[in-house]
Order: sequence, then C-alpha cells, then structure tokens
Amino acid sequence: MNVRRSAAVLAAVAVFGSAAAPAAFAESASPSPSAALPSGLYGDADPKFDGVFRQSYALLAQDSAGVKPAAKSVDWLTGQSCDSGGFAAYRADAGEPCDSKTMFDSNATASAVQALAALGGQDKAVKKSVGWLKSVQNKDGGWGYSPGMDSDANSTGIVIGALTAAGEKPQSVKNQDGKSPYDALPALSMSCEKDGGAFGLADVKSGKLSPNADATAAGVLGGHGKGLVVEPAKKTAAAPKCAKADSSEQAASNGTGYLLKTLAKGDDHLMSSMPGAKNMPDLGNTADSVLALAAAGQQEQAEKSAQWLAKNSAEWAKKSGPAAYAQLIFAAHAAGMDPRDFGGADLVKQLNAQGPAPQATEEADGEKKATDDADGSGVSIWWIIGVGMVAGIGIGFLYSGNKKKQQL
Repeated sequence: MNVRRSAAVLAAVAVFGSAAAPAAFAESASPSPSAALPSGLYGDADPKFDGVFRQSYALLAQDSAGVKPAAKSVDWLTGQSCDSGGFAAYRADAGEPCDSKTMFDSNATASAVQALAALGGQDKAVKKSVGWLKSVQNKDGGWGYSPGMDSDANSTGIVIGALTAAGEKPQSVKNQDGKSPYDALPALSMSCEKDGGAFGLADVKSGKLSPNADATAAGVLGGHGKGLVVEPAKKTAAAPKCAKADSSEQAASNGTGYLLKTLAKGDDHLMSSMPGAKNMPDLGNTADSVLALAAAGQQEQAEKSAQWLAKNSAEWAKKSGPAAYAQLIFAAHAAGMDPRDFGGADLVKQLNAQGPAPQATEEADGEKKATDDADGSGVSIWWIIGVGMVAGIGIGFLYSGNKKKQQL
C-alpha cells in the first residue's frame, strides 16, 4: 500500500478514533486464501484498503507508457464507482448500492478520475466523480480523506490533480464560501524557521501538524496544478526562497525548498517518516518527490533522485506490487528517463505482469499475470493495521502524510 493510502488510514484513525478507524481494523488482518480476487484487478494482495487506488495508478501508468489496458481492468474500475460518482477504497460486491455505511475515499476517487480521464471514453463517469468531489469540498476549500475529515495536503493535492485532468481549473472550483483548494494549501504549510517550509502531516493522537515529505510532495504537486503524470522541466529553475506562505504559490515554493534540502541530506533519497517505521530509505515518497520537483522546475534534483531509484527500487517494487511499479513509471516519466530501461528493469513489462494482459503496447510483451511477485499493497498494509490496533487500545494517514505511503 502506498504512503498516500497509509496516511489516509491514519487520518481516519485520528479523526474518528477506533470506533470507525476504519471498520476494516476490526476484521481479519490477512487476506483469505480462499477468496478469489476479481480477474480484472491488478495485484494479488487483499484490495480492502487500496483496490481502487492501485488499479487507478496501474491504468494511468500504463497509459503514460503507451499501453492500452485490458478492457476488463477498466470495467472493474468503473464498476467500483457508487451512483454518486464517489469511490470507496474497495467494494467487494460492487453490485450492492452504496449507503450511509460506505466509507467514501477522496484519494481513491481522485486517482480514478485521473486514470479514466487519461484513458478516454469515460467522460460521463469522470464528470460524475468530479461532481462528487466538489460536493464534499471542505469549508477551507480543501479535502480530507473522507467527507467530514479536516483537509490535508495529500488529499487536497491529489484532488487538484484530478480536477486538472478532468479539464477543470482548480482555482475556479470554489465552495459556497468562495474558497478554492488554493486557499486551503497555505494553511497546511508550516513555518520556514521551525519546519523548513514543509507541508504537514497530522499526528494521529493530537492532530498537530508535523513536517512530512510525502505531504510536502503532494502539496507542491497540487500547488502547481499537476496530476501524477508530469512532463520533465525543460531547464532547472532557480533555488526557491522560503517566505511566509500567504499564497498557494509561495507554499509550493517553500515545500520545494524543503524537498531539495531533505533530499540533499539523504543522498538524493528520503528516509521513512511514518510513525513507527524503521529508519530506512523511503522509495515511495522519493518517487513522489521526483514528480513534485519536476513540476516545480527543479529538474536536476528530480533526475538525481530518479537515478537513485533506478539503482535501488527493484526489490521494493517486487514486494509492494502494482502501485509501486506505477509510481516508478511516473517518476521515470517526470525525470525524462525510459521506464522500459530503468536501471536495467522494464517497469512497463513488470507492471503489465501484475494483471490481465493489456490490449496493446508500444512494445509487445506477451506477459501473463504474475502470481509470485504481485503483492498489491505489500507488508505496508499490515503495518497500517498494526497502527490501527494500537490506536484502538490507547492512542486513539493524514495521508501525510496520507497514504501514501514508509513505502507505497
């Protein structure tokens, strides 16, 4: 499961507590070996927390690499939508109508919008889902993981990307109080003096923001109005100067500076910043940072970090599954690298092997679904479950860090 997913789950824990954190925490923490997964779904791990998210990432990454996904994979994704246009993380029986018990997920919905808009032919579905996102916009102009939750940088950032993908102008998407997502971002940015201008992740117990690289990457990407597929910058921009975040542009500039400094200290990669995680390289958030830096015109560092990923990501992607391969493809694209030769790995072929053979590719692969290394969400899901169990006992993702995501 990617950092966006894990942070979003932590955000749900923080806001709703153990009673609704989410209901999945009360269920079995391991997938049933007898439960057959849908044939159109990417990944072999339990999709309970990230099915729509990883499917959307996979389809969007395929499209960015010139691959036409299998029709049944697209049908599975569109079939997960509720009548309102909103998506939950996963619905085991998509034939059942959504109701008051459905835990809608703004991040899953936004990622689905980006994928379906890119694939084309899904205008009606995209319009309905964008309408749902607009209907749950918070008073500050941003979005939380689920309706009723406080806005966070991860959710707001990925929704901005969805709006852009759907042909909307994020600055014009305003609530009844006249607030747009660009009004929400500055409030989610932290001080230059104490926090380096990062965007914050809410503590699961106190709700207090702390500097977080994944939230920062999402905030920077959103501040530039970009989605997950970012074109390489033509030249490297001047180093940003941190100042009071009195606009979304300044907040994004501050966040860019934070990422540059943090990556420079970490030999071009980030270290894990999720609560309880071991001090180890954080490949998922490093990949997210590549997109943010390319969007901000910091191409030199984006390329350095992507090159580090090319040398060090193979085992992580193999364990983490389709969303990880997709993140690496996005990073390769943003850095101007070839995803079919990423440190010697063909990321496109590896992603295609995580699900049904695509209809067509720019380079024929002929892969079958891999059952030995498609891990969907990987061990991260069960780490998140552990966090949820602890929360239920006594301590109570902001998707930033929202889900996303220690590592995908």
